[in-house]
Amino acid sequence: MKFEIIWSEFAENQLDEIYEYYEKEVNRRVAKKITKGIINEPKKLMNLSFIGQEEELLKERKTKYRYIIYTNYKIIYSVDTKNGFIKIADVFDTRQYPLKMKRTK
Repeated sequence: MKFEIIWSEFAENQLDEIYEYYEKEVNRRVAKKITKGIINEPKKLMNLSFIGQEEELLKERKTKYRYIIYTNYKIIYSVDTKNGFIKIADVFDTRQYPLKMKRTK
């Protein structure tokens, strides 16, 4: 089954923050390259949706979260087999304190 990829508002906001950070600290070209890479990485999940490992820090949640890695970013997602979509829930910089991932917003 081929899944559609959707992005949560939270993940989109994280992507905007990543872009703004690199645009300010490095330059626009680098910001575009990194955010484009993050956006394109989940496309591999369309046909192989369960290739990502389960996210240990989010195991206690009702929704089962998995992740894939793009450079320093963990792209956290869930698979809804009933409705045929993959939801990107968060884009988390792996250089941050890991327990920060448990945030509720």
